Amino acid sequence: MSEEFGPNFITVTDEDGNDIELELLDVLEHKGQTYMAFFPAVPEGEEADEDSDEYGMVILKSIQENGEELLSTLDSEEELAEVYDLFMEMLFEDGEDGDA
Repeated sequence: MSEEFGPNFITVTDEDGNDIELELLDVLEHKGQTYMAFFPAVPEGEEADEDSDEYGMVILKSIQENGEELLSTLDSEEELAEVYDLFMEMLFEDGEDGDA
């Protein structure tokens, strides 16, 4: 996904019908599956409350249903832990200056 025009935002609806705006952080392919990492979007002029239960990385996977791409939660705690670790490795690699 191109960041040419700034960050990418999506709106998802949770199981209670609440709309949540998310900012795309990164995308990765793992074992033939596409995973996307997001942070909850913070309205302009407000600061993120990093201690809030509602703030933190959200990981969803892309699935095909009836020919349509949908985002879904992960199937297990093991899958979530594995993919979370991969995203964290990618984020820390991107933050390094290349000094090894």
